[in-house]
Amino acid sequence: MKETISRLEERFELVRKRIGLGIAPIVFALIYFYPTTLLTEQQHALASLAGMIIVLWLTEALPLYITGLLIPVMLIVLNITSPSKAFAPFADPIMFLFIGAFVLARAIQLHGLDRRFAYAVLTVKFVAGNPSRIMFAYGAVCCVISMWISNTATTAMMFPIGLAIITMLYTKEGSSVREKYAVGMMLICAFGASIGGLATPVGTPTNLIGIGFIERQLGYHIPFFTWMWMATPIVIVMYLLLFFYLNFFCGIGKTHIAGLREMLVVEKEKLGELSVAEKNTLIAFGVTVVLWILPGIFALTIGDSHPVTVAYNKRVPESVAALVGAALLFFLPVNKAKREYTMSLGRAVEIDWGVLALYGGGITLGQMVFETKLAETLGTQLTGIIPTDGIGLIAISSAIATLTSELTSNVSSANMIVPLVIVLAQQSGIHAAIAATMASSLGFMLPISTPTNAIVYSSGYVPLGKMIRYGFLLDIIGFVVIVLGVMIMV
Repeated sequence: MKETISRLEERFELVRKRIGLGIAPIVFALIYFYPTTLLTEQQHALASLAGMIIVLWLTEALPLYITGLLIPVMLIVLNITSPSKAFAPFADPIMFLFIGAFVLARAIQLHGLDRRFAYAVLTVKFVAGNPSRIMFAYGAVCCVISMWISNTATTAMMFPIGLAIITMLYTKEGSSVREKYAVGMMLICAFGASIGGLATPVGTPTNLIGIGFIERQLGYHIPFFTWMWMATPIVIVMYLLLFFYLNFFCGIGKTHIAGLREMLVVEKEKLGELSVAEKNTLIAFGVTVVLWILPGIFALTIGDSHPVTVAYNKRVPESVAALVGAALLFFLPVNKAKREYTMSLGRAVEIDWGVLALYGGGITLGQMVFETKLAETLGTQLTGIIPTDGIGLIAISSAIATLTSELTSNVSSANMIVPLVIVLAQQSGIHAAIAATMASSLGFMLPISTPTNAIVYSSGYVPLGKMIRYGFLLDIIGFVVIVLGVMIMV
């Protein structure tokens, strides 16, 4: 196996971070001391801070969660706002939706439900043994699982299964055939996971970040069911196009590989029967999903304005539903005699707290940009330069988000681009913000673009040139499908 990233890429990362650490304070000083009559003192200080934070996000000179925590600290030090306002977004309801969803995802991984689901699909007689169907099912499983747990965790879990299939193939086929197929299997794992994360609000942090900005700044709440209704067709189209071109370029051309299904069946049988912990996790997850989609069912059957729908939306928002499911894990017993439960505090705290710090800081900065009316001032200056309505803004927003997601993390891209889009937007603000949110999850060209890419690149089966080539093609496909999909579905 190769290193996760090559020495050249590792050196590039190091240089990028060092440059960012040096440029960030310079950018802050240049903006802060630049004479202007357009901005108030408070707006001027905030613009300086925003410039510095954007550099830190783009270069990842500091860990992203540290940058997120730096934002409220600097807002207070620069006297832009009060401590209570600076830290308020860290107690936002969406933060608790994050926590609940992360705890549920942790339980799914911990007790092996994701792996069980993967082998259940891959051992279906119609699928196993046929290389093209194996590739399709393997990528589809990555796609579906990443709707509910993080894209990185999905790829990390599915990665060894893909390697096992490739190893089995290596004993059956010639080197040129197996190497070509290995590229397709590894890339459909990483790319499929990234695509699947778009389908639900909890599929990837970028979705919740974008939804949060849309709700605060545009006053438009996107329910769980509504997001799925809108995003799932986009995900399906993107995944089908991904499979068709990877199967075309990386397919074997055979309809059956002897022994492949048998190998997968053996791995499935090792899992045994559903454990008590798995059953409990299914119960908690099922309750949460039902609570999430009930508003959509109510809206379709009795209408949005019905008292039952209104009351339910008010009393059981997505964050409460997620916490109900997560709490159940601590009450459903695995062993009553030993007082063991499906989830323990020690295991629960292993969730990604860094994302919460980054999200809280990003929301704080975005909120202050609007509260100080810096957004309004900048929007006025940019009017006439950038389209502020219609498909032009949607396309430009998606293109910028796609580009930045190649250069920095997806969550950083969403934190930077979505507020900017809302500043520029007029009638099509919601459309453009949703498109930018989704496009922030693209970025398929480089191992450093997203951890999912880095994981499969570490296998040694994916040459950098092929990742760039196939990733660029998926970036183009994703951009077109998102722009058209948002125009049609929203």
